[in-house]
This record gives sequence, structure tokens and C-alpha cells, in this order.
Amino acid sequence: MFDYYRGMPIDTLLPTVRDLTITSDATGREVYETTKILMGLRNVVDHQLAVHAGALDRLGVARQTGGKTRALLIEMGAAPAIADRWLRIAAALTTLERVAAYSGDGVFSSEHVDALVRGMGHIEKRSPEPLSEVSRIEHQLALIAQAFAGATPREVLDTARSIGNQIADDHGGVPAGEDRTINEWTTTPTDDGRLEVSANLDIVIGEKLVSAIESLAGKRPEPDGSEDARSAGQRRADALEMILDAAARAASSGVADLVAAPKTQLNLTVPADTPDAAALQWLGPISQTLAKTLSCDATVTAIIVDGEKVPLDMGHPQRLFTHHQRKALIVRDQCCVKCGAAAGYTQCHHVRHWADGGPTDLDNGCLLCTSCHAQIHASGWDIIMGADRHPWLLPPVEQDPTRTPIPAYNRRTMHLDDIAA
Repeated sequence: MFDYYRGMPIDTLLPTVRDLTITSDATGREVYETTKILMGLRNVVDHQLAVHAGALDRLGVARQTGGKTRALLIEMGAAPAIADRWLRIAAALTTLERVAAYSGDGVFSSEHVDALVRGMGHIEKRSPEPLSEVSRIEHQLALIAQAFAGATPREVLDTARSIGNQIADDHGGVPAGEDRTINEWTTTPTDDGRLEVSANLDIVIGEKLVSAIESLAGKRPEPDGSEDARSAGQRRADALEMILDAAARAASSGVADLVAAPKTQLNLTVPADTPDAAALQWLGPISQTLAKTLSCDATVTAIIVDGEKVPLDMGHPQRLFTHHQRKALIVRDQCCVKCGAAAGYTQCHHVRHWADGGPTDLDNGCLLCTSCHAQIHASGWDIIMGADRHPWLLPPVEQDPTRTPIPAYNRRTMHLDDIAA
């Protein structure tokens, strides 16, 4: 039955492991050593399960009955997420030789192997050109070194995102986590009258959402003084309702239509020795481009940290336009200077980035909606202030080789005979 396998028949392994017992006189050292062996065995078994899942898919076993390999694995007893993991690992191991070698030796857990695979996938997607063999090996070794150093799967993925962000910065691309064009929000009423919500959000909206909800989702004592009986999920759902109620009150008072002040506090950590590796508190690493974007208008606290993540300095808040400055910009610009979105949906943008020494004053500020703000920072558009003290937009070379200045949206009816560069 097992002639096509090399080594001992696999059916002898299960009873051997099943019959393991911990005797009453077992020492802590013996239990520790056996646990290490079992963990290594578990890692090897998970690797083999991924390899066999890939073989089932390659041989078309499920297709013979009109099904899919994922469904077959679930029928065999695998949880859906685990079936996905095995197939994902199997598909990647043929091209990730270093990861495959460590996975086959049982060095890493399947969770770590999956993080290595997903991390490499992220890096490859951020590269505008296929990775060279040298780069592929270099990035694999960087992630493997993180795993060897004791990093969690989440931290391995964060490292991969940092590498991907750097590739995107170097080649003018947009990191997946910062790509607003693939944002989605879907609501589906259920048969029992509830609402299912599904979202795929960029890192800034996600950070704002998590930050706002977590700030209101703390435990509170019951009326009798006992501990909060709500689960963490229930507390977050209640926090979302509080946010919606606050937004409704603001809208009914008319304040939301007048000024769209920042609603959430974002914390941005910046390593002193590697300032390019900035990261948000909840959702992790961001690119240099996004770091500059966030420094314009969102209520961001930049925290400089050392190699041990100990804070060294707090970013100064003078980068934020004041309430009065924003009102003045609304009087001058009236709307988003690029697309015309209402002023209530705009942010204050530094024409010369605050991070590059740009002052926070009216002659260095303009109004941009969130979508146009992201475009200005990432897609080749520039803004200059004319001699008329109004903002002008410079399109990307790909769109207009001469980069002819375009007036702000509220001034599009004017003639372009008085352009001041």
C-alpha cells in the first residue's frame, strides 16, 4: 500500500504517537524534551499535509467528482482556514527553495511557514518587475532570519510589508495596504434581521476605524459594581454605535458641514536609526509617501523610538493647521482644489511637505479630499502656490508632458494667462 513512499510505512506512526503516556515519575526535563520532539513532529506533519494537499490538487482527485481540492480537504476534516493554508504553502514551496527546506526539516511551525509564504507573495506583488533569483533568495533569508530570531508570524508579515513598502517607494508603486482604489465596504442583511459587514480597507481608514473603536471599547463596571459582562466583540459593537450616534448628532447640528476636523488620534512610531520604517500603532508599517501624507492633516502623534522601541521624543503638533487657518482655507479654496469635493470632506494639505520643512501657514496650505490627497502624494501630481497666492496643480508628465499648471477647482473658469510658477 505504501510502496510509493520512501522510508517507514506511515501507518505505523499514528499508533506510536497515540500510545505516548506521561508516567507519574516523569521529570520536568523529560516532559520538556518530549514536547520539543512533538512540536518538531507536528511541524513536519503540517509540512507533509501541505505537500499532500498540493499533490491532491495536482492529480485532480477532487475534480474527478466535480469538486475542488479545498472542499475535499474540508470533507476530510480540515478546518477551512487550515485547508487554505496547506494549499497556499504547497503552491509556493516549488519557488521558495529556502523556505521549503526549513519547512521540510520541521524547523518552523506551519503558521510561521505560512507567514513566510504570504510575506514573499506580498514582496513580489509590490515589485513592478519579477524578482531576480538573487533578490528572491535575499528576501527569503531576511524573513527566515526574523523567524529564527523569535518573531511571531505577525511580525514576519510586518517585516515583509516593510520590505514591500521600500520596493514601492523605490520604484514609484503604491503598497497594497495604502492602495485606496481596492477599498471595499459591503453590508448584507441576514434572514434573521441582522446585518453582516465585510470590509477591505486601506491602512489609514483601517487605522482610524480601529483607533476610534478601541478608544470607546474599554471595560465599564456593571451598575452593581461587578465586572463588565460584555465580551470584547460586544464592547466593540457598542463602540461603533456610539460613533454612529456622535456622527448623527454632529450632522444634525450642522457642524459636520462646516469643518471636518480630525476625528481620531493616530500614533506613528518612527525608529531613530531607520526613519523609513515608520509604523502605525494598530496596523503596522507604512511607506515614506504615506508617512508624509499623514503628517499633513490627520491628528498624528509621531513618536521617535530607539532600537528597543523606547520613546525618545514626541513629534510636535505644530504641523496641524489650526481651526482658524482651516476656516481661512475654506474661504479661499471653497472645496477640494483638485476635484471640487465639498469643503466638509477635505483635509488641509501642506504644499511643501511638513516633513520636509514646509511651514503650516496659508501660503503653504490648500484643501484636498482624502482621495485626491492620496493621489497628490503618490501618483505624480504636484501643487504649487502662484504669485496670486492661490494653489495650482501640475499634472504628471504621463498625462501632460508640458505639465501646464491647472488652477484650483473653484477657479477653473479663469484664463491661464497669468500663471505664476
